[in-house]
Amino acid sequence: MDLKLLFMSTLFGIISCSSAQQEGNECIKANALSCGECIQVGAKCGWCTDTEFLKQGEPTSARCDELESLRKRGCDAGIQDPRGSLKILKNKAVTNRKKGAEKLRPEDITQIQPQKLSLNLRSGEPQNIRLRFKRAEDYPIDLYYLMDLSYSMKDDLENVKNLGTSLMKEMSKITSDFRIGFGSFVEKTVMPYISTTPAKLLNPCTGDQNCTSPFSYKNVLKLTSNGAQFNSLVGKQQISGNLDSPEGGFDAIMQVAVCREHIGWRNVTRLLVFSTDAGFHFAGDGKLGGIVLPNDGKCHLENNMYTMSHYYDYPSIAHLVQKLSENNIQTIFAVTEEFQPVYKELKNLIPKSAVGTLSANSSNVINLIIDAYNSLSSEVILENSKLPEGVSISYQSRCKNGVVNEGENGRKCSNISIGDEVSFNINITAQGFPKQGKPESIKIKPLGFTEEVEIMLNFICECECHKHGIRNSEMCHNGNGTFECGACRCNKGRVGRQCECRKDEVSTEDLDKNCRKDNGTDICSNNGECVCGTCECKKRDNPEERYSGKFCECDNFNCDRSNNKLCGGHGRCECRVCVCDANYTGSACDCSLDTSTCLASNKQICNGRGNCKCGTCICTDPKFQGPTCEICPTCPGVCTEHKECVQCRAFGTGEKKDTCERDCSYFNLIKVKDREKLPQPVQAFPLMHCKERDANDCWFYYTYAVSNTEREVHVVETLECPVAPDIIPIVAGVVTGIVLIGLALLLIWKLLMIIHDRREFAKFEKEKMNAKWDTTDNPIYKSPINKFQNPKYGHKAVPL
Repeated sequence: MDLKLLFMSTLFGIISCSSAQQEGNECIKANALSCGECIQVGAKCGWCTDTEFLKQGEPTSARCDELESLRKRGCDAGIQDPRGSLKILKNKAVTNRKKGAEKLRPEDITQIQPQKLSLNLRSGEPQNIRLRFKRAEDYPIDLYYLMDLSYSMKDDLENVKNLGTSLMKEMSKITSDFRIGFGSFVEKTVMPYISTTPAKLLNPCTGDQNCTSPFSYKNVLKLTSNGAQFNSLVGKQQISGNLDSPEGGFDAIMQVAVCREHIGWRNVTRLLVFSTDAGFHFAGDGKLGGIVLPNDGKCHLENNMYTMSHYYDYPSIAHLVQKLSENNIQTIFAVTEEFQPVYKELKNLIPKSAVGTLSANSSNVINLIIDAYNSLSSEVILENSKLPEGVSISYQSRCKNGVVNEGENGRKCSNISIGDEVSFNINITAQGFPKQGKPESIKIKPLGFTEEVEIMLNFICECECHKHGIRNSEMCHNGNGTFECGACRCNKGRVGRQCECRKDEVSTEDLDKNCRKDNGTDICSNNGECVCGTCECKKRDNPEERYSGKFCECDNFNCDRSNNKLCGGHGRCECRVCVCDANYTGSACDCSLDTSTCLASNKQICNGRGNCKCGTCICTDPKFQGPTCEICPTCPGVCTEHKECVQCRAFGTGEKKDTCERDCSYFNLIKVKDREKLPQPVQAFPLMHCKERDANDCWFYYTYAVSNTEREVHVVETLECPVAPDIIPIVAGVVTGIVLIGLALLLIWKLLMIIHDRREFAKFEKEKMNAKWDTTDNPIYKSPINKFQNPKYGHKAVPL
C-alpha cells in the first residue's frame, strides 16, 4: 500500500510540474513561423537564428521558445530578443517661482515634467515613465461666473453686482494674474419651458415686476482683469422668468466650455462657478418641447447669445464631462441647501468639481469660491486619452509624507500645497501588434490643468534580422521563399521547412509513405504530421520535452527515472535511452562507479566487511552496518560508549552536559513513555537494549540502532531511582508494634491469672466437698432473737 501511495504521489508530482510548465509556455503554443510572429507572443519569447539549431523532425516553429529553454537546447549566440526603450524628447524643468517675482507668461510656466516622450514597445514588456508634478506659486486663474437669472434669484443678483472688485481683492492673495467673466442663463425659449404669449415673451414676470425677455444663455462679460467693469455690467442685468422649476443650465455650461474665443479662456487654471437655486434639465428633456436632435457640443454664440436652444436638446451629463475635461475646466456648483443632494451626486460624475452651499441671497459666494478653489487645487488627478488597441496603462502615485497609492487611486494625490512636488510611476504595456501597424500617440494630463504629456508609441513588430532577409533564396527550394532569421518564410502557396511543397500536395498518399516507419500504419509514429513527405514532430507544451527522429519515433522524456529524476539527474535522455554521465551506469544512470563514498576510516573499502556497489556499501557481516560497514550496534561496549551522550541529551545530566551539543549530535533521539514502548530487534536493523545507572543511582533504559545511514536512540523519558525510607511511618509502626505487643502480653498475663484462679477455686470446692464437719448445735450458742406480745393485742375496745 505504501509503495502504491508513493507511486501515485510521484506521478501526481510529475503531472503537476508538467501542467505548470504547459500553462506557462505561451511561446510554444503560438506556433510562430517567423521571428516577428514570435516576439509578438510575449516578452519571454525569443527566436533562434542558428541554421543548425533544429533537430530532425522539429518544425520551424520550434525556433520560438522561452529564452532560457533556447539556451538549454544549444542556441547561445543566435537568439533574437529585441527589447523596448524610452526616449525623452522634451524635458523642461518644473517652474520654481515665488509670488512677487518676475511675471511669466502662462505658457512659460511648467508644472509637469517631462512633456514629450517616445516609447518603443515590445509585446508584453512594460515601459516605465516617471512624471513629476509641482504646483506653481502665483499661477494665473480665469474664473467665469455663470448665474441663474430666473425670478427666484432676484435677491442673489443684488449681491453679485459687487462681486467683481471684492473677488478680485480676495483672489489677489492667491495670484497676481486673475481674470473674471460673467454669463447668465434662464431656459429654452419654447413651450412648455416658458410662456410664448407675446406679452410674456416681453415680460415673463407677473404684477408690476419689470423683467427682461427669457433667453437660454447670454455671455455678458468676456474674461477681464477689470473688476469695476464686471460690477458695472452685472449691475445692469435684469431678472427673467420661466414656467418650470428645473433650469436650462446645462446648455449654458456646454457653451461656456466650447466657446473658447468668446469666453476668452487662456491656457491657465480655468474655473466655472455655476450659481442656481434649482435643478437642471438634461438630455431627453428637450422632447417635451419637440426638440429631438441631440446636442452637438459645438459653439453657437451670435452676439454673445446662444441661438440654437430651440434646435438642439440639452446635453447629457457624460457629454458635459467630456467637454469640461477636454477644455480643462474645473466646475464649482454654488447651490442652495435644498438642492445640495442633487448636485453632490452630479459632482461624483464630473471629475475635478466641487459643491458649495449658497446662502439664500448669495452673500457668502466669495468665501464659497475661495474654499472650493483651495479644495480643487489641492488634488491632482491624471487622465489619459484613448489607448490604442492592445495597449494598457497602470499608475502608481508617490504623494506627500511618503504615501504610495496604486490602482485607480494611483492616478491621484491629495492635500497638495503650493510648492509641493509629487511623482507618478506609469507603466505602459502593449500586447501583440496593432492592426494598423502605425505609430500611435497618447496624452496624459492632470485634470483641470492645460499642461499635458505627449507620448509617442512605436511598436516593435519585427526582429533586426528581418532587415537582412534574402528574397527568393536558393536555400528555400529554388527561391520559393525568403530566407530570414535562420529559416525560410515561404511564399504564398508553399509549405515545408524549405518551402519544398505546394499546399495542394501536402497530404498525398505517395508523400505519406515516406512518413511511415518500416511500412507501418502509423504516420510519424503518431507523434507528428507528414508535411511534404517529411515528418514534422509535434511540440510538447513543456519546452524541456521534445519528439525527434526521422519518423518522430524518439523523445527525450520517456527514459527510466531514479529519485523522481529523469536518468537519475546524471545523464540525458536520447531516443528513450539514458546516456549516462562519466562514473555513472545503469538504465536510469543511478549507479555510481565512484568508490570514494565506500572508504572507511581505515581506508579500506566497506571496512573490509562488505562490497561497494553503485557507491553504497553492501555489508556481508550482518553485525556491521552504516555507510561504510563500521557500525556494530550489537557489539559489546555499545551501551557504555553512548551512555554519556544519551544521558546529557535526554536528561541534561552527566559528564558531557556542558559539551552535549558539540559532542552528542550524531544520533536522532526519540523519547518514549515506558520500557514497553522501546523498539524490538528486527532482522533488517538489529539494535541493542541498554540499561545504565547515573551518579544518583538512577537507572535509565534505551536502545541503540543504525537504520540505513542514520543512528537512532529510543530512550525512556523517566528515570528509575531508589526511593528513600519514610521515617515517620517507621517510627509510628515501631511504637504501634510495641504498644500492641505490650497489650498482647497483658492480655496473656490476665488470661493466665484467670485460668490459675479458676483452678484454685475448683480445688477449694473439691476440698470443701471432701471435709467431715459435725452438725449438732453449739451448747453455748444463744439465739439473738427475743419474742414479746402486746397484752392488748387481740382484745376489742370498750366504748365509753
